[in-house]
Amino acid sequence: MKDKKTKVAKEPVRIRLKKLKDGNQSIYFDIYRDGQRSYEFPKLYIIPEKTEADKEKNRETLKIANKIKNKKILELDNTEHGFETKADTERQKTNIVDYINTLAEKYKEEGKKSMFYQFCGLAAKLTEYKGNKIQARHINKEFCRGFIDHLKKDKTIQQGTAHAYSRLMNVVINRAMQEEIMNYNPMRQLSRNEQIKKQQSAIEFLTIEELRTLSETPCTNEEVKRAFLFSCFCGLRYSDVKALQWQDIKTDNDGEYYIKYQQLKTQKHEILQLSREAIKQLPEHEKGDYVFSLPQNGYCNTIIAGWALAAGIDKKVTFHVARHTNATLLLSLGAQIETVSKLLGHSDIKTTQIYAKVIDEKKREAVNKLDNIL
Repeated sequence: MKDKKTKVAKEPVRIRLKKLKDGNQSIYFDIYRDGQRSYEFPKLYIIPEKTEADKEKNRETLKIANKIKNKKILELDNTEHGFETKADTERQKTNIVDYINTLAEKYKEEGKKSMFYQFCGLAAKLTEYKGNKIQARHINKEFCRGFIDHLKKDKTIQQGTAHAYSRLMNVVINRAMQEEIMNYNPMRQLSRNEQIKKQQSAIEFLTIEELRTLSETPCTNEEVKRAFLFSCFCGLRYSDVKALQWQDIKTDNDGEYYIKYQQLKTQKHEILQLSREAIKQLPEHEKGDYVFSLPQNGYCNTIIAGWALAAGIDKKVTFHVARHTNATLLLSLGAQIETVSKLLGHSDIKTTQIYAKVIDEKKREAVNKLDNIL
């Protein structure tokens, strides 16, 4: 008679690996407790094993990861059997509203006023929801679900602000986990339907007629004008236009111009074909290494706003509108979405599809204007 197989209890903490773009693998802990799953990233990495030294380093990293894992399993077992230490209990009694306000004050001391106001705002919303005596141990899935509902129903804030507060709450809990104030992040256990969706902001862009009008309207800074129009015809971001050097502009065997550059935002190397209209906007003489001498983005946008106002364009025009204009112009003139995606340097075609939706909406608006004519 065969012996029945003994069931082996699943470990509550497992070591997992996540592949990164640089070839490394990030170690993280998959924690399952009381029907709830959470993840922790200890900032340990497995590197490609090219040498014996690499293999030895990975062995040491895994040893450290296993030590942390075993410690976490012990902590979970102690908690399950009522053996929490006094220190554990005290940490879980941390007042979260006070904790958030302390983080806010740190940002204020560092001169980061925007972060200071965001954290103060989150503390205020939590106080509205459950008062100012919320302890870390009170924050579970139900608490987070209720807080999200509270933000959704709040008439004093817009959807974008509500979304920002929900994300900030996630940041606070992650930080509390790092400081061992909390054991898991219940915000991650909410379904996508329960979470607050990010509000899709309207894409502002210029029509061909508006672009012509702008071109014919004087600007207080000729360099900014040229750079903006250049971006309208090539789609480069402000940061990439500002960093553009004469040595980046090259010609191929057919005498056509192109740019070989690295996107500052994504760090990806790109080759961008330049249209004749883009070439027209380049300064006539090479003045130093950089093609355009531009002020800071904020001041640049102030100049552009005044220029657009002088041209009679009733839109909020910033430097980034030039990139939107390039995308919508190409699509409206019949360029394939895949081609436009490559020209803009998008890593995901879904980003480009946002512009395609804008064009489709404009087409529908145009067709609807024919209604009730007869």
